[in-house]
Amino acid sequence: MNDASTRLRALSLRKGEERRLLAGHLWIFSNEVDVAKTPLTGFAPGECARVESASGRPLGCAYVNPAALIAGRVYCRDATRELDAELLRARLGAALALREDLFDAPYYRLVFGEADMLPGLVVDRFGDVLAVQIGTAGMERQRDAIVDALRELVSPRGVLFKNDLPGREHEGLPRVVETAFGDVPDDGVIEENGCRFVFPLAGGQKTGWFYDMRDNRAMAAALSPGRDVLDVFSYAGGLGVACAKAGAKSATCLDASGLALSYAARAAELSGVADRVATLETDALAGLKDLRARGRRFGLVSVDPPAFVKRKKDMEKGLAAYRTANRLALELVEDGGFLLACSCSQPVGRDDLRKVLAGAARDAGVRLSIVRQCHQAADHPIHPAMPETEYLKGFLCRVSRPGRGL
Repeated sequence: MNDASTRLRALSLRKGEERRLLAGHLWIFSNEVDVAKTPLTGFAPGECARVESASGRPLGCAYVNPAALIAGRVYCRDATRELDAELLRARLGAALALREDLFDAPYYRLVFGEADMLPGLVVDRFGDVLAVQIGTAGMERQRDAIVDALRELVSPRGVLFKNDLPGREHEGLPRVVETAFGDVPDDGVIEENGCRFVFPLAGGQKTGWFYDMRDNRAMAAALSPGRDVLDVFSYAGGLGVACAKAGAKSATCLDASGLALSYAARAAELSGVADRVATLETDALAGLKDLRARGRRFGLVSVDPPAFVKRKKDMEKGLAAYRTANRLALELVEDGGFLLACSCSQPVGRDDLRKVLAGAARDAGVRLSIVRQCHQAADHPIHPAMPETEYLKGFLCRVSRPGRGL
């Protein structure tokens, strides 16, 4: 056993609890740990440990948080490897190489947590500015090493810690937004789908931009020429502006946030389509009802709400909310038009959403044909042993309004 392995204390699992890890999963729940043999209270938050089965079989290395439900997160299958600057540099370099293979411009999610074997870490790249989100005590210990490695790899002019996600509280970490290095502007700027977008960095949602919908926005844009488009839950106009740029007759961006819509209007100006982009500041359901009352119809409607289901106990209520939103949207789609319906709720499965749409279609009195299944973009890779990393799902549907007897 080498020096590194002797420095790492053992975290022993209960009998039979190694099966998920052997299949490739990276999480260890607190009730899977043999606390009589290796008490969780003996570990400091973020401390690295050598993970062992009940029989002493080495399973890898994880960092530990005794106060969290996910008590351990495996970061390496080598049971002798500490999480240090060298390993972080290698993992970040591999993540960068993948994105450089996939994209020809520096606008993408650079790190997607477990899918890049960097659990608890998300990094978005907006040209020469990076937004870093640390969600766990283990990665919090490495914050300086993370910034140093990112500076070495991509030479950013600024790095923002966007550490305001609620999950940090479960890890015993404060919620804070702060500049980690260099010059971080108030607004991020990216190029996507032939358009230029601006969005708030420190004050924006999540890390500032939703790269996961990039491909779905491009698909909608390809269908939009000559159509009136409604982009519900628009945020900063990623879909509506792209559709206008692609030749939509008009694009209406609907969102409850006036601030977000001000950025959508700026993107329309920057992209040269301000004459065909309108903004509508309203609650989504109220706005959809108002548009219906005014007799509006659209050739393409996108419904991409925030997560209505954050935990399994919210499933029934959340699925009902998805059904209502999509039913109202379907009532606005013209005969032969399209609905793009997405969900970013991880507990909601693809089949759950399909059933929601079937019910919404019955409620709206229309017929649907699913013509494409939608996924998160390639800069959000999926860990094959972790279904938790596949969270975004959607369907592109053709909408028909059958006449009497048809």
